[in-house]
Amino acid sequence: MGKTYERIDGRLRTFIEEQPVFFTATAPLAGDGTVNLSPKGLKGSLAVLDEHTVAYLDFAGSNAETIAHLRENGRITLMWCAFQGPPNIVRVHGRGEPVFRDDPRFPDLLARFPDRDTASHGLRAVIVVTAELVRDTCGYAVPFMSYDEDRDLHAKRFAREDDASLNAYFQKKEHVATSLDGLPGLPLPLPPLTREG
Repeated sequence: MGKTYERIDGRLRTFIEEQPVFFTATAPLAGDGTVNLSPKGLKGSLAVLDEHTVAYLDFAGSNAETIAHLRENGRITLMWCAFQGPPNIVRVHGRGEPVFRDDPRFPDLLARFPDRDTASHGLRAVIVVTAELVRDTCGYAVPFMSYDEDRDLHAKRFAREDDASLNAYFQKKEHVATSLDGLPGLPLPLPPLTREG
């Protein structure tokens, strides 16, 4: 029932871009390490960069497990489910890299997200994923659910932060600079986010 694709284009790309939520999965190399699975959303925070590359904006949150795992080993899987319309699940298995604010590539990557007001939402990095395996499966067991709108709580919470206060927020969080398993997480202090970037 599942099918493997050589690239992200056509119907597959349209499906990915239309989903309001997706999930990321990462894990450390240690066999007893903590596997991480995170929901991602917020309209305009995902971009298909080309036929083999997707990227998403990484915002302030409770921890930095995905960043820590990617810094250690780069393995990541992204998954989209059809909660409306024909049943479908798409997975992109690949290698991910967090591109931080002080990386020379950051401004150009950020420009690929024209529908997102990044300056006021606690943006930490752009996660770039290069696909190694792209598959879809039936999704027959995924329930119908309707999308109403994005929550505005995250935007409201982090709109009141500037670079200095955001950095102080991250410094106080237990699992931002290091992961649950003690791996290096978000590099601190957080570089400034310029208006151009």
